[in-house]
Amino acid sequence: MPALFITLYLRELRLARRRPVEVVLPLVFCAAAVSLFPLAVGPEPQTLRQIAPGVVWACALLAAMLSVTQLYALDGADGTLEQMLLGDPGGGVIAVAKAAAHWSLTGLPLVLLAPLFGLLLGLRGAALGVLAVSLLLGTPVLSLLGNVAAALTQGLRSAAMLIVLLVLPLSIPALVFGTGAVAAVEGGQSPGAHYSLLGALLIFSALTALPATAAALRISME
Repeated sequence: MPALFITLYLRELRLARRRPVEVVLPLVFCAAAVSLFPLAVGPEPQTLRQIAPGVVWACALLAAMLSVTQLYALDGADGTLEQMLLGDPGGGVIAVAKAAAHWSLTGLPLVLLAPLFGLLLGLRGAALGVLAVSLLLGTPVLSLLGNVAAALTQGLRSAAMLIVLLVLPLSIPALVFGTGAVAAVEGGQSPGAHYSLLGALLIFSALTALPATAAALRISME
């Protein structure tokens, strides 16, 4: 099972190398959206610092949704997904490999860029690290939720819009806990409680989203 996971995970990374625009586009979108806020809101440092966690988290969420729409579309269109499901009837390994690859290509770069985004919006000191840690715990949740939505909408028209409608409400807890961690540090409090809630949310998402994705893939192939 681990060997199959590694094979599928590396396959996703190789396919991504052939489509660099699709990999870079969400990151460029996120950077552009974050950089526009100081122009739209104004250069007042206090205002920018207050909205910074919400802006970065909202842009990261939208960037994740932008990249998840094609997660199963190409494999489904050329029959590769059906062949993979025949080799792995449960689809569980496929779901894990897809989610891991999506986070590696989208979530991890956003985590690494988060301090830069925070600096652009006026965050300083410990808040930058807390913002990155909150995204480190929260972006896998976005990948797992997007994975389920992409599997449920596999083969449907207007799948991108359906994915957004499915994932956005479910991702609100991660958004609230992530921004709350930074707000707690800015207010002189510990972000530990928010980290714990994000960690619990990540565990719950992993335990429920992956089986749900595998079931959705089986249904989509019937």
